[in-house]
Amino acid sequence: MGKGIWVFAEQEEGTLRKVTFEILSNARKIADSKGEQLCAVCLGKDVAALGDKFAPYGADKAYLVQHEALGQYTTDAYAKALADLITKEQPSIVLFGATVMGKDLAPKVAARVGAGLASDCVDIRLDDNGSFVVKRPIYAGKAYAEVSFQNTEIMMASVRPNVLIASAPDESKTAEVENVTPEISADDIRVKVVEVQKTGAGKVDLTEAEIIVSGGRGMKGPENYKMLEDLAEVLGATVGASRAAVDAGWRPLSDQVGQTGKVVSPNLYVACGISGAIQHYAGMGTSKVIVAINKDEEAPILTKCDYAIVDDLFKIVPPLTEEVKKLKAD
Repeated sequence: MGKGIWVFAEQEEGTLRKVTFEILSNARKIADSKGEQLCAVCLGKDVAALGDKFAPYGADKAYLVQHEALGQYTTDAYAKALADLITKEQPSIVLFGATVMGKDLAPKVAARVGAGLASDCVDIRLDDNGSFVVKRPIYAGKAYAEVSFQNTEIMMASVRPNVLIASAPDESKTAEVENVTPEISADDIRVKVVEVQKTGAGKVDLTEAEIIVSGGRGMKGPENYKMLEDLAEVLGATVGASRAAVDAGWRPLSDQVGQTGKVVSPNLYVACGISGAIQHYAGMGTSKVIVAINKDEEAPILTKCDYAIVDDLFKIVPPLTEEVKKLKAD
């Protein structure tokens, strides 16, 4: 048996990110083909209750890495703990979610262990020769590259949330659980978290939302986002925004979708009053279905969407919300 396929199981306050299960489900196929163990690696202050969450999605083993210093995410503590474990166990592949945490942690760990890293991938697989290959967007999403790894014993990749499909959980499966206590000293942590301010409490994070309703400069002002929030509520969606709307102070930075914001891959993306510049498209171009509402028939997003409504969004969105309500009431 090989050295193992590892999936970094991202959790916050005891809740696992959905991307963890998406990656585990797809990594199971790779592990079977390579004849290696599939392992989930979960870090935190107390993650003992999560030990049985990974087997239903294909994990053979779960490493529960627990330490007081891992209670609140810091790059230094997490990178030290994870890199030390990788150095000891030498897995062949380590996979992360391309989340805010994953994008921060993966390159730090890769540098420490001398691994090759492909970031923001939309597919992972083995080629006909059994080599690990990933697919990732390049040139701000204008093209895709298939990347293989050369001259590196450990291969790493971060995968976008929502681009892979999680398998149905099989609750009958069990996995070996190994508890690990890392060696972390105060000298290892250079940055201290003094306060955490949460925004958008209770709503689904954009990177994991299955439906997103976004507004841009065409919304004309922050007060008009109530209209999008109403549509989002009936659709079970999360509200996003373009950089122009965020720069104008209409929406918080946490709502920004695009190359300089969050990269999302929902099943449905509704763009309201968004021109669709390449920087925005780079952040949502992998959406399964894109609907654009824009009165400017020359808007770039109208050439990239699946369904286009060329009209004033203020005439379209309110009746659209009412129609969705009627459909749900039937």
